[in-house]
Amino acid sequence: MIILGLLLAVFVGITLGLVGSGGSILTVPIFVYIFGVNPVLATAYSLFAIGSTSIIGGVKGLVQGDVDIDKLLKFGIPSMISVFVTRKYIVPLIPDEFHIGTYVVAQETVLMVCFAILMLFAAFAMMHEIKVPKQHFSFISVVTKGVLVGSVTGIVGAGGGFLIIPALTNFFHLSMKKAVSTSLVLIAINSMLGLLGDWRRINLFDWNLLLMYTGLTVVGIFIGFYFSNKIDGPSLKKLFSYGILIVAALVLMEELGLF
Repeated sequence: MIILGLLLAVFVGITLGLVGSGGSILTVPIFVYIFGVNPVLATAYSLFAIGSTSIIGGVKGLVQGDVDIDKLLKFGIPSMISVFVTRKYIVPLIPDEFHIGTYVVAQETVLMVCFAILMLFAAFAMMHEIKVPKQHFSFISVVTKGVLVGSVTGIVGAGGGFLIIPALTNFFHLSMKKAVSTSLVLIAINSMLGLLGDWRRINLFDWNLLLMYTGLTVVGIFIGFYFSNKIDGPSLKKLFSYGILIVAALVLMEELGLF
């Protein structure tokens, strides 16, 4: 199982290099179901692994001039503030158990069910390109989108690329290349801020496992960069979205006791 998890780490890196998203959507389930990590701790693992890997891609994009600094600041600053506040002040308030009538549901189960639902939304966003006419978006609209991405990153440990990419391409009309590079910078910053807000869990990390996983995602992102100009982007996103749908269904069945 460990070998399978490490091979999947390479695949996660490849998806980040190819489509600029999807890394943490897969990383949390990998840590939970393959490596046996507690789901709450797995979100922190995801922030570290995906944040570290995205730094590599973000630096590459900055050097090549593919990062849209204007969109990064306008969209990114509200997102950065939101992820830190969410991770530091809101996540600790989530109870260990949820009482629904006569049922008691563990925090870990609720987290993974929410994560699976989020995966379904991610798959839908990748499958359906919503074309929005060019227009001026209000400051409140841009801030709201940024806060949404930051909140998602903070609560479930997902970098938010599956929300960032559609926002940058469909609403802000960036090219896919610029959107991927800008997304990777924002994912890196958001992930590291989220980790900073969750610093109390650092002493619980299995660093051998986490660094092995992170190292392999870095290898994967370079593979993704290599093939990014050789593979049709829309077709790849659609294929990847079907993969996310399958993983989401498996997570839901596992958590709802259908296996």
